[in-house]
Amino acid sequence: MSKNQALLARRQAAVPAGAASAYSIFVNRAQGSEVWDEDGKHYVDFAAGIAVMNVGHQHPKVTEAVSRQLGRYAHVAYPVQAYEPYIEVCERLNKAAPIDDAISVLFTTGAEATENAVKIARIATGRPGIVAFTGSFHGRTNLALSLTGKVAPLRTNYPYFQSGIFHVPFPVPAHGMSEEDSLKALDYLFKSSISPDQVAAIIIEPIQGEGGYYQAPPAFVRRLREICDQNGILLIADEIQSGFARTGRFFAIEHCGVEPDLIPVGKAIGGGLPLAGVVGRRSVMDKAAPGSLGGTYAGNPLSCAAALAVFDVIEKEGLLERSNTVGRKLKAELERIAGRNDVVPMGAVRGVGAMIAFEIFKERGGNVPDPDATKAVADRARVEGLLVLPCGFWGNTIRIAPALTIDDKTLEEGVARLTRALQHDAGSN
Repeated sequence: MSKNQALLARRQAAVPAGAASAYSIFVNRAQGSEVWDEDGKHYVDFAAGIAVMNVGHQHPKVTEAVSRQLGRYAHVAYPVQAYEPYIEVCERLNKAAPIDDAISVLFTTGAEATENAVKIARIATGRPGIVAFTGSFHGRTNLALSLTGKVAPLRTNYPYFQSGIFHVPFPVPAHGMSEEDSLKALDYLFKSSISPDQVAAIIIEPIQGEGGYYQAPPAFVRRLREICDQNGILLIADEIQSGFARTGRFFAIEHCGVEPDLIPVGKAIGGGLPLAGVVGRRSVMDKAAPGSLGGTYAGNPLSCAAALAVFDVIEKEGLLERSNTVGRKLKAELERIAGRNDVVPMGAVRGVGAMIAFEIFKERGGNVPDPDATKAVADRARVEGLLVLPCGFWGNTIRIAPALTIDDKTLEEGVARLTRALQHDAGSN
């Protein structure tokens, strides 16, 4: 029995089925954009821990910063006694965010960040309603899951959702939902289900993560900003997956030319350590009473040390531009592969910066999603030594989110392995 097989048996005996993993492999070590499992198999990592490892696995600046902080103290609890790393992370967030007079608060997970953004919005406005979008993902906790606009698999067999949450269609013209359709649905919602003067916030991912890496059209987001301003509604831009240089800007909302009121952040901020936060306008954030925000581990010193290193790496290693370069290379390669006749039917290549995706269809030249073939391609990619993740409202999207520090040779090897995976499953289509 291999080490992976032995660990799988132990996991099945010790861990509930709900805590699932996409692949039945167990990591032994990781470096940069590469991973080795317990049996020694090598993988090119195009998943980056679900867009967390933007600066790569084991970046020396991050590991050094964490080691130094560990030598001083690991935990003292910010609600009891404050410390400089927490303050400095907030200062860096405030400077990076496209929000005037921004202030920040730190948490531990992305779900905490989205839940607290909603809590802050409700406190600041005194209103209960929240409008989210189909295809969205905002976390697995109760409120965050209520915000999430996709049933399978996260919301399957779980009917106990928080009240006051409403969903309207996210605009995806390629699948029959235009910007105009989405805005009409929002207007209909305001006329039929909840008055806009009872809505605290509209929450949107500038680029949907689990929903399929669809970008919210900039004009659509600008119109949302106008609707919010007209009705005293706050605009929340969920940047948990799209932030920290992933799209070639520090935050994806910058592509829209819109200033949100609140920005939940997470994932890449901690360089692999658990850290999240909310950045927002001071006039909104300060409505929360002292002691109402935070948590025992929120803004842990080790995570803050890692985050400060992440900020430095993004700036000093030019990762904004590198993100755009990686994205251009990937899109060009995917367009080339899509034009071949010996791969599965694929297309709809898209992406902003290094947040890249493509779709797999039932037939060449068609537009009918094929989620089964998509899963098969992802499974075959693993066999070829490449880690990618399926996603999407229709389950037919392959997302590619490598470390922004990936070198050209590793990027090219990953593309070669992906090509073989797409060729291997072409015979069944």
